[in-house]
Amino acid sequence: MSRIIAGAAGGSPLTSVPGNLTRPTTDRVKEALFSRLDAFNVIAGARVLDLYAGSGSLGVESGSRGASSVDLVEFDAKASAVCQKNADLVNTVAARKVVSVHRSKVESFLERTADAVRWDLVFLDPPYPLDEPALAAVLAKLVPHLGEGAVVVVERSSRSPEPAWPAGLERFAEKKYGETRLWYAEPGVEPAGGVDAEDLEAADVVDAGAGD
Repeated sequence: MSRIIAGAAGGSPLTSVPGNLTRPTTDRVKEALFSRLDAFNVIAGARVLDLYAGSGSLGVESGSRGASSVDLVEFDAKASAVCQKNADLVNTVAARKVVSVHRSKVESFLERTADAVRWDLVFLDPPYPLDEPALAAVLAKLVPHLGEGAVVVVERSSRSPEPAWPAGLERFAEKKYGETRLWYAEPGVEPAGGVDAEDLEAADVVDAGAGD
């Protein structure tokens, strides 16, 4: 069973998405990922975005470790409901709403997000069938919403090629863990200042069509 590793809710078990709809990040990979992020000093006080959130494991881990706000974006109804359960766990421990869940396709969410909204830490764990041009398009939509010094983490199959980084986003590290590879990127050009990624619920509209 997956769990929150550290922070205010450390040790708490996470609800998993039933079936084989999602590909959860293993605790081994998650521990290595957050160890590196701790070294980068990017979690405490960060505005975090978890795209293709699945169970929301990475986002709620960030919330437990002191992120100021976390947005989980997941289209599938069952996975979104699991995200909400895991978000409620962290929010209860924190005694405030740290984690928000948005049931939406990733592309639509980014397109309708206000221009001034910025995030400091972004996770993307897209389904393996998502092709490289589609991933590149999502990354391009993300770039205008990255804060100064932001870190973007893309999780892919170790057999997948390096993502095609759009203008304004540059890879600075990568690491393979068995069948998983993590790619780390940062803004190549300092973006303009923005506002906190809060109160997005009003913009949430459940998209029609197939899930992510």
